[in-house]
Amino acid sequence: MSEKESSVNVLGEALQSCSTAPMTGFWRDGCCDTGPADRGRHTVCAEMTAEFLAMSKYLGNDLSTPRPEYGFAGLNPGDQWCLCAARFLQAHEEGAAPRIRLAATHIRTLDIVPLSILQLYATDLPTE
Repeated sequence: MSEKESSVNVLGEALQSCSTAPMTGFWRDGCCDTGPADRGRHTVCAEMTAEFLAMSKYLGNDLSTPRPEYGFAGLNPGDQWCLCAARFLQAHEEGAAPRIRLAATHIRTLDIVPLSILQLYATDLPTE
């Protein structure tokens, strides 16, 4: 498997874990790390909502149906999951973006989604 890139979040700090229950991340290590093998850039730590899960299923990426053959139990509202940055941006444009944790969202997300958009959905905005 390819190397991970440095584990830095969109705030320029050490990347925090997103979720280990369910286990998420491209490398299924709980973090939204990325690297050359992660073509989908699974870098946004998001809290699933029924609305987002329904939109994702409609668009062909069913995250709610269990797939035991892949060790995937399916996601439920409230679960945290590393989303593809482009899917998050699409959800924002469609008015269905979920809440996110900036501290657990990888800095490479900024290649696709501006920080100003991420901040609109952040549950952990830094205080001045």
